[in-house]
Amino acid sequence: VCEDMEASLVEMDGEDNHVHLLVEYPPKLAVSVLVNSLKGVSGRLLRKERPDLKKRYWKNVLWSPSYFASSCGGAPIGIIKQYI
Repeated sequence: VCEDMEASLVEMDGEDNHVHLLVEYPPKLAVSVLVNSLKGVSGRLLRKERPDLKKRYWKNVLWSPSYFASSCGGAPIGIIKQYI
């Protein structure tokens, strides 16, 4: 997804109920488009490869419709990676 959208996944981690992604993406790309595509593709792949995750679905879908996005311009990348 990132490659198709000229974006780069810099760091990724998560917990039982959410994930953190550090993504560098071009300013011409709306963050909502990127997030929706990441959720859609990952949801389809996980549904196919990990049927055991069905017990974690929320209203019969893996991802909730919400997300939080924040810019981090000016912050040292090492600090952001540590947070994630």
